[in-house]
Amino acid sequence: MTTSGDGALPGPDLSLGVPLSDLAEGRPLLGHAFGEAVLLVLGGGGVFALGASCTHYGGPLAEGLVTGTAVRCPWHHACFDLRTGEPLRPPALNPVPTYDLERTGGRVRVLGPRAEPPPPPPVAGPASVVIVGAGAAGNAAAETLRREGYAGDVTLVGAEPTVPVDRPNLSKDYLAGKAPEEWIPLRGEDFYRDRRIDLRTGARVGSIDLARRTVALEGGSSLPWGALILATGADPVRLSVPGAGLPHVRTLRTSADSRALVALAEKGRRAVVVGASFIGLEVAASLRERGLEVHVVAPERVLFERVLGAEVGGFVKALHERHGVLFHLEETVTSISASNVTLSGGKSLPADLVAVGIGVRPSVALAEAAGLAVDRGIVVNERLQTSAPGVFAAGDAARWPHAGSSERIRVEHWVVAERMGQAAGRSILGRLLRFEDVPFFWSAHYDATIAYVGHAAAWDRTDLHGDLAARDATVAYRRGGRTLAVATVGRDLASLEAEAAFERNDADALAAFGVSR
Repeated sequence: MTTSGDGALPGPDLSLGVPLSDLAEGRPLLGHAFGEAVLLVLGGGGVFALGASCTHYGGPLAEGLVTGTAVRCPWHHACFDLRTGEPLRPPALNPVPTYDLERTGGRVRVLGPRAEPPPPPPVAGPASVVIVGAGAAGNAAAETLRREGYAGDVTLVGAEPTVPVDRPNLSKDYLAGKAPEEWIPLRGEDFYRDRRIDLRTGARVGSIDLARRTVALEGGSSLPWGALILATGADPVRLSVPGAGLPHVRTLRTSADSRALVALAEKGRRAVVVGASFIGLEVAASLRERGLEVHVVAPERVLFERVLGAEVGGFVKALHERHGVLFHLEETVTSISASNVTLSGGKSLPADLVAVGIGVRPSVALAEAAGLAVDRGIVVNERLQTSAPGVFAAGDAARWPHAGSSERIRVEHWVVAERMGQAAGRSILGRLLRFEDVPFFWSAHYDATIAYVGHAAAWDRTDLHGDLAARDATVAYRRGGRTLAVATVGRDLASLEAEAAFERNDADALAAFGVSR
């Protein structure tokens, strides 16, 4: 239930009705009905009523963007169908409720919750689908196959011993001690059982036989497939210095990694974070929120200069410094002992805990050994199909032809991976002509969030509008006069508008970002 700050339900009681004249095209009206917050939306050729909270993290859909027959969440860009409440795009996986309406005498009234729609009719497809990798992309692919009506066998093979987890939370609220354990699984075991998704946890694929259409699991068993999705993700780069294997030195990729960091943080007082990556700085913020002394060691001179530019990098550094993080830039780690980290400049930092975030590499060994085309990732076409018929790839390991770039790109972002998994499932069923989703990611640091849409590997100009220090800014990244990406701080609606402008290839609208907005 969504309420206002004083506990009252928001807006008018929609079960009593409101004048149609109160509704403006594309502008949600927030009200309530039957004890729940409800949106009324005039758009897409009709009037619709649906739940007001995003099913991902509870984002306020009333502050989102209506495009066609969909509404987008301002927090993490989930998208819902106004007519059915179905999640059109991750990161939301569950629908929002919808409501029946009555329109009489110039008024519209919410009658009550709409009955759940019947399951989709069965659709034709391969005899079976095997998905290698149970992360963001693999889980989304499995769910999409069932949601689209595929009735064949679906096997989801994951190396971790748990159900798929909400990986972004591992470096954010969960590590900071603000999210309970039950928030971490994406789904419970019963979800997969009820949908006949054969989830194999703690299992690894050792090889792929393209001719026989089988995958061999480590341990000796094999699985036949009519279609195969490689969602193998990426592996963290390991620190290779003396002492890197000590028990208080941890990377962060899995839920077990996060729990290990939590256990060390509960006992320790001083932490060193190696690497000023997004995950490294999110870990730094979470450890500061737990009250640890935190030092960050990184070789660069300016944070995020290559990805976000010097201005945003400076903002992020200043934000962390205001929260007490100490930076050691243009330095590397040369050795680690049980109680200290030695830097290339000779300084020694005391450390009860060392968190390593120095990047990841796409996991392509399986694909390479099978003879699939690999070039800095698993090469796929616009339908996410690899160089072998019936074999698809999605997520961090896949390199795809992006409409906004002259070459294939590979993106290591959670939402992109989920959307690619969804697209791969649809592609297998013949329901995808081209994967065209605009890359999106967010990174949270304390109470500030950076949202980024588009893809700018390089740029010749940045345009900043607003005030980063005040957490109210838009930054546009441009090359040759063309807008490649837009980053925002404190401007959620602008981020959604930029995403929509990229989707419709609206150069004029994109040109305004960072200048007049």
